[in-house]
Amino acid sequence: MATIFRTLSYKYQWLYDGISSLATLSVGGETKFRNLALQGLTIDSNTKILDLCCGAGQTTRFLVQFSKQVTGLDASPVALQRASLAVPQAQYVQGLAEAMPLDTQQFDIVHSSVALHEMETEQLKQIFQEIYRVLKPNGVFTAIDLHEPTNLLFWPPLATFMWLFETDTAWQLLKTNLVTLLQEVGFKNCQQTLYAGGSLQVVQAIR
Repeated sequence: MATIFRTLSYKYQWLYDGISSLATLSVGGETKFRNLALQGLTIDSNTKILDLCCGAGQTTRFLVQFSKQVTGLDASPVALQRASLAVPQAQYVQGLAEAMPLDTQQFDIVHSSVALHEMETEQLKQIFQEIYRVLKPNGVFTAIDLHEPTNLLFWPPLATFMWLFETDTAWQLLKTNLVTLLQEVGFKNCQQTLYAGGSLQVVQAIR
């Protein structure tokens, strides 16, 4: 059943966007959700930002409001085509997050929005190594993704969402300490902030 709903949500963009909008209500709506991972960061029009696993540009369209130097990377050519139509202000590159076809020390910020839960743990380790590589010295990695709720009231809606739309990797992420993985790669000043009863986490780390 999860496979059916998941497939439909990726096939029909309106369905995916509708689900995403509903999911963001727990933190006050989509605009607030898309900006949570950017809190505390200094961004101007020349800040080079990589929107990692950008999908159809759902977060890219918020990033281009801050910078004229936004690049979206995704493995799916269909998603990138949708993104380029929806957010033509950004540049786009097709590639895997664990093997980015990008130059070393290129970006000031690497941003990931609810994409890490799609990855196996070993993939995450490779991805964090790649993020470290493409970031400039003192560059920032920032991400928002799922987290094991600290408030039991948030377990039923999160579990229902995951059963319907996610795979085993999402459940694995709930047990994964992202800060520890980032520190193992060499990131410093790693910080984690929880939202929505702990069901969402924002992680920021400096190269």
